[in-house]
Amino acid sequence: MDWLHLVSYFFGGVFFSNAVPHFVSGMMGRPFQSPFAKPPGKGLSSSSVNVLWGLFNAVIGYLLVLRVGDFHLRSTVDVLALGLGVLFISTRMARHFGQFHGGNAPESQ
Repeated sequence: MDWLHLVSYFFGGVFFSNAVPHFVSGMMGRPFQSPFAKPPGKGLSSSSVNVLWGLFNAVIGYLLVLRVGDFHLRSTVDVLALGLGVLFISTRMARHFGQFHGGNAPESQ
């Protein structure tokens, strides 16, 4: 197994995960943060921009996972690399977007 394939699967998981909130928010007609907003990542972009950004992320994820190397769903190493990418970006996104959408509850005193 070429370690570069595992790196590709990791980043494929990152892109697949990043596609979800943008695509879903866009399809629901809701504005959402994107790199194209002002300020980037904090301001809101239109639902159409988010659908396109989500689709772009899904395409990049597809290319990184299914067009690099030979990804197998039954390969623990392949799925682990993909899953770590998903976990990495998902926890970062939860913290980042939670600041704007009430997902980061204040700590109890």
